[in-house]
Amino acid sequence: MAGRNRLRRSVLAVPGSNPRMMEKAAASAADEVFLDLEDACAPLEKPAARAKVVEALRSHDWRGKTRVVRINQVTSAFALDDLREVVTGAGGALDCIMVPKVRNAGDVAFVDRALLQLEQTLGLEAGSIGIEAQIEDAEGLMRAEEIAFASQRLETITYGPADFSASMQLPSLTVANTYNYPGDIFHYVLFKLAVAARAAGLQVIDGPYLLIRDIEGFRDAASRAAALGYDGKWVLHPGQIEPANQVFTPSQADFDKAVRILEAYKQATEVDRRGAVMLGDEMIDEASRKMAQQFVMRGSAAGLKPSRYSEEAAAG
Repeated sequence: MAGRNRLRRSVLAVPGSNPRMMEKAAASAADEVFLDLEDACAPLEKPAARAKVVEALRSHDWRGKTRVVRINQVTSAFALDDLREVVTGAGGALDCIMVPKVRNAGDVAFVDRALLQLEQTLGLEAGSIGIEAQIEDAEGLMRAEEIAFASQRLETITYGPADFSASMQLPSLTVANTYNYPGDIFHYVLFKLAVAARAAGLQVIDGPYLLIRDIEGFRDAASRAAALGYDGKWVLHPGQIEPANQVFTPSQADFDKAVRILEAYKQATEVDRRGAVMLGDEMIDEASRKMAQQFVMRGSAAGLKPSRYSEEAAAG
């Protein structure tokens, strides 16, 4: 699916019950915005929030952003009406549905079938609305592989660290770099989710960092996820958007090197007809091409251009 290549460096969470915050989110620099009908809404506000979300999707200028609504857990009393009202009211202005607390493939299949029926009823293109699956507990992590292959609509696997911490009974009251542990306490979780997502051709997104004023702590957490190949991270405050976009964008130097690798390998294989070639002091081959290709794809999606082209444009 083309949606699996969307830019998702920064994924901004916004309460679906707050029209002003949704308006500000549309004008932000976040790559994706999700309007939340789940944890960010008080239970008594959830039904009324649906209409506010529909109004926000239809009224604001969301160009350049992935538009997502997080429904309630599929086993709740709210999920079916969340889907029906949001898709009926704003299906044409919606890119994805985020499904929280996914525990098995059946949770994703439920949303897949409901979306198909709504698309047919409303005359929308079949499969036009994607799914983002959020894994937030021990059972979901254990079944990550089956979840990742549960639907052709799936675009991302997303980690939910707060609920996961509660599920595992971890002795912490916040999601930040505060665990008394000699290493990254979530490394196994993050890596397992990344493997499951990549095996299914999906993007993988890290969850929130709750200390919203601790920008350096946020940057450190985002950098660890980026080192594992993650595509982006949730942001809970506008101050986290810029560091997220920076961390999940390749550096100009790495982007330029990736471009040189692709050009050198193309010359070697298509003109010189060799399978490997030296680039400076480094041997490059087909595996090098694959690594370079993903740098170029990420960088190009973020608007990077090879330095020489920028220099030529400035000179001309």
